[in-house]
Amino acid sequence: MNGFPILRFAVAAGLFLSLHAAIVTISAMAGIPGMRPFAELLAQFYGPYGYSISGMGIIVGAFLGFSEGFVHLGIFGPIYKWLPISR
Repeated sequence: MNGFPILRFAVAAGLFLSLHAAIVTISAMAGIPGMRPFAELLAQFYGPYGYSISGMGIIVGAFLGFSEGFVHLGIFGPIYKWLPISR
């Protein structure tokens, strides 16, 4: 189990949240029901860093989503590797 790919896990988590932020923003701009309130929630968190529900917000949200996913969800890789569970 020493070969658990922690870095690949963190990158995958970052890509997941990056795509999630971009899809939510695009969906809110397209008027898909239920997406606008969620995009506004993203704007509350990421707004101070330049995010908005706009074309530029797609890029900023994707970047911030990747950063957050890489760090916050990527921490589960070392935790998983550390757990003494027989696999």
